[in-house]
Amino acid sequence: MNKNLKQHKEIIIIPAYNEAPSLAGVIKNIRTHYPAADILVVNDGSKDNTSSIAEREADIAINLPFNSGYGIALQTGFKYAYRHKYEYIISMDADGQHDPGCIPQLLKELESGEHDLILGSRFLQSTTFKMPFLKRIGLLFFKSAVLFHTGQKITDPTTGYQALNRRILKFYTTHFYPSDFPDADLLIMIHFAGFTFKEVPVVMHPNPKVKGMHHGLLIPIYYAFKMVLSILTALLRKKEAYEQSE
Repeated sequence: MNKNLKQHKEIIIIPAYNEAPSLAGVIKNIRTHYPAADILVVNDGSKDNTSSIAEREADIAINLPFNSGYGIALQTGFKYAYRHKYEYIISMDADGQHDPGCIPQLLKELESGEHDLILGSRFLQSTTFKMPFLKRIGLLFFKSAVLFHTGQKITDPTTGYQALNRRILKFYTTHFYPSDFPDADLLIMIHFAGFTFKEVPVVMHPNPKVKGMHHGLLIPIYYAFKMVLSILTALLRKKEAYEQSE
């Protein structure tokens, strides 16, 4: 669904799976803080009424026929943005963790033209944001992997709050983009492909859900295992393979 919108140069992409309780509030909050952007919600086969809320509140709503995963939902939005020639793209979660008041800061850094990707970090400033023990261990490993292979210290490699330009957007529409959870592996890939990235501090609120995307014991372990394999795959690919995708 695409409303008769006047297309802006910025688009905000929100992947959503069973986010009916929070989605409308997130969209209204975005419009309050940054109305000069189109809002696209990719409904990832939700079982609740996320679809109807997206169609009512967002500028564009795309409904995937079944739950395909976070990475595929995001890439669906990226492909839409690339096809419709948006210049700047912001990705945000639908659960209310990402504070829309930080959107102008992300875009200001991106529009300077010095970097292709701006990462919103919850750890660059004083914060009370808490993570479970297993997630903190995983985060430490991913930070170390990014530092070792790119030479760049990143405090929050798993952040989903990002802004990117059209140059890197093209790369994100290719088969190199991870289909499940694009995190540290993606940062290593884009470094090898010649893109640059930078962190800026953002505000992130505690997850209102009792169970987040990586809840429980087995899911974080599985996620970490998958990420290690994905990082190894990124390292085995030669730089020329990424350059061929341009």
